[in-house]
Amino acid sequence: MFKRDVQQIKELIMQAMREQGLETPLKQKRLVEAWPEVAGPLIMRYTLNTYIYNQTLYVRLSNPALRADLSMRRQEFMQKLNAVVGEQVITDVRFG
Repeated sequence: MFKRDVQQIKELIMQAMREQGLETPLKQKRLVEAWPEVAGPLIMRYTLNTYIYNQTLYVRLSNPALRADLSMRRQEFMQKLNAVVGEQVITDVRFG
């Protein structure tokens, strides 16, 4: 009998993405898409834009008071967002 090396499709896809250099951009996209879930509806009402640059999530807000309040909770948001993705994708969150 032949002994087969069986792997799950998920493992094969992730390996192919890693080899092509697509794994990190995919995780970054998932993290940005998780912002509404982590932030909640109240914060989302004032969120204008979110993007990642150099392992930092930038969140543009329309309310200066909310911006100051959320800046004090940067660490909390960073941990929650990285937990959603399952890996450390960002090292900081900046509100502007």
